[in-house]
Amino acid sequence: MLSPNEASPARATGNITLPRAHVIAVIVCWLFVVFDGYDLIVYGNVISSLQAEWGISASTAGTLGSLAFVGMMIGAVLAGRLSDAIGRKQAVIGCVVVLSVFTTLCAMAPGPIVFGLLRLIAGIGLGGLVPTSNALAAELVPDKWRAAVATMMMSGVPIGGSIAALIGIPVIPHWGWRPMFAFALVPLVILVPLAVKVLPNHSLLEAHPDSSEGGFKALLGARFRTISIMFAAVTVVTLLAWYGLGTWLPKLMQGEGTDLGNALTFSLALNLGAVAGSFITAWGGVRFGSVPTSIVAALVAGAALLTLLLDPPVAVVYLIFVLAGVGTHGTQALIIAAVASYYPDHLRGTALGWALGVGRIGAVAAPQLGGWLLAAGLGADSNFVLFGISALISSLLLTVIWKKFPASDRTLRGPILTH
Repeated sequence: MLSPNEASPARATGNITLPRAHVIAVIVCWLFVVFDGYDLIVYGNVISSLQAEWGISASTAGTLGSLAFVGMMIGAVLAGRLSDAIGRKQAVIGCVVVLSVFTTLCAMAPGPIVFGLLRLIAGIGLGGLVPTSNALAAELVPDKWRAAVATMMMSGVPIGGSIAALIGIPVIPHWGWRPMFAFALVPLVILVPLAVKVLPNHSLLEAHPDSSEGGFKALLGARFRTISIMFAAVTVVTLLAWYGLGTWLPKLMQGEGTDLGNALTFSLALNLGAVAGSFITAWGGVRFGSVPTSIVAALVAGAALLTLLLDPPVAVVYLIFVLAGVGTHGTQALIIAAVASYYPDHLRGTALGWALGVGRIGAVAAPQLGGWLLAAGLGADSNFVLFGISALISSLLLTVIWKKFPASDRTLRGPILTH
């Protein structure tokens, strides 16, 4: 069983050499986030196929998309808190099992009601996996690397989304949508046994007993209340932009006259931009601070999406979606990096679960709002306006955090955090 010093070697010894076991554990956590990203994006790639098979409207398709995010909201809050109480390893593996089993069952759903229920339950594991994996990874690296590792961890989300698009291009036209969900068996069969072996098994509460100083009472107490609410609010609008695009982009581009194969290439551009954004913002977060860098990233995303209203040529549209991926996902990765570094060890899982859990309100709203706008006949531009303005609001809220908490900006940089 690891001691607190072993879980965070740099704070105890000042040694920045990362043990091989910790490197392997972080890689496994990152691979889980890759499959998390696959599951997040795969629904957006199969919407048209579901509508064709089950005869459902765009509004109903939006509701089905939102159900997974409702589960994610529940899962993020519960798993984040549980990971502080029972240990990161148990929480991470539990989330993966729920996600993998119930996503695979979606491949056998006979209709939209069963499908929606399965997506809701899968969403619980889906929502819990990011905060628990990030909390575990944050404790296995030196403070100096924490902001970079948090953003690099989140590169797994768009990489998973890119895999979903790449698999979908040949699979959906030939074999339909069901094999896309059966792919979720991979983490259950391969990665879970590996995680049981390599993830460290400890609970931070052995060093920080659960008392009035821990849990949601501390998170929303006088010391952290304002910043906790601000982090949750900015996550709401950021996730609305990111998951709105992830859910509706192929359908929106089909509505503009693009066939499914080419529509999925726009989704691929968005996700590859998000992958690039993870690396760019990792560098920016370490160099300039997580919050200042996230302000710029969100601003870039919002401006790029609103540029679509000018009806640019196709090559520029691809560039816009790359920038939107860089900005929306990069912003969220930086928010996670800031949260992971802002709070003390015994609150980290709870804080990440809180920000991502409450933030899922935006993720829940995005598919539904997008579906309503399409059902009302307002077209793709209405969605791009919604998601673009959401990104601009994110930039504004982050600016408020930066200005209101100037003394905390040095704390929000992972490399110089002190407890």
